[in-house]
Amino acid sequence: SLLVVHFWAPWAPQCAQMNDVMAELAKEQPRVSFVKLEAEAVPEVSEKYEISSVPTFLFFKNSQKIDRLDGAHAPELTKKVQRHASSGSFPPSGNEHPREDLSLRLKKLTHAAPCMLFMKGTPQEPRCGFSKQMVEILNKHNIQFSSFDIFSDEEVRQGLKTYSNWPTYPQLYVSGELIGGLDVIKELEASDELDTICPKAPKLEERLKVLTNKASVMLFMKGNKQEAKCGFSKQILEILNSTGVEYETFDILEDEEVRQGLKTYSNWPTYPQLYVKGELVGGLDIVKELRDHGELLSVLKGEN
Repeated sequence: SLLVVHFWAPWAPQCAQMNDVMAELAKEQPRVSFVKLEAEAVPEVSEKYEISSVPTFLFFKNSQKIDRLDGAHAPELTKKVQRHASSGSFPPSGNEHPREDLSLRLKKLTHAAPCMLFMKGTPQEPRCGFSKQMVEILNKHNIQFSSFDIFSDEEVRQGLKTYSNWPTYPQLYVSGELIGGLDVIKELEASDELDTICPKAPKLEERLKVLTNKASVMLFMKGNKQEAKCGFSKQILEILNSTGVEYETFDILEDEEVRQGLKTYSNWPTYPQLYVKGELVGGLDIVKELRDHGELLSVLKGEN
């Protein structure tokens, strides 16, 4: 049966409107299951499905994601629910050669970055010991790589085994060519060949230092000045705007390397993060405390 998941936020009025639409659809479609998830309360799930704004709707059949809708579009949501509720497991592709389609898709994925790792989970949260070891080796050698979570797409998970003629995961590709799994990478590391095969990453710490000093006051947030994409970022924007102090922002949703790296660089695990003259001030709670104690303006001006 069809499952529709609404990623929402209590601070977004458009989400409340779409909840009303979902309630009406639930009456019309009793065989469809509708679920609401507060996006910021389930960050791992939101990250897995790349939920960067609310409302977002995901459509599932047989535990597989078959469609999505970003934004508050009631007519489009109604159309998609009606179409998927009456169709088979997958939306029609209009193509008579799905195998060829998958092969082309896998070719694009393996070429998506100079060094591509297909793994179980993400580099931040590997979901098997072999994937964890692979990430540790690549990071130890400062190798720049992108990754694909095979748990997020069953078609890719099964198809890549045939495409590469390699039955297990993780799998590492360089310039679209399969290098191998964990055992092969360990052998390359032992023979000092790994560094010559895989591209090196620029030093992230230097990049973060430049970014945090880009303006006297720098805010690293989800979204930008015009459109905050989480409640905490929205609140900190309102506070900063009320001070009249000029500041610049960086959208961490646009750059995963910065998003993860800054947590370690600053030893601060969450966003938003506020910097003054390259030094971390803190997150929303710290900024609220400074405001409540009348110290925020002097901190922003670098007087403290």
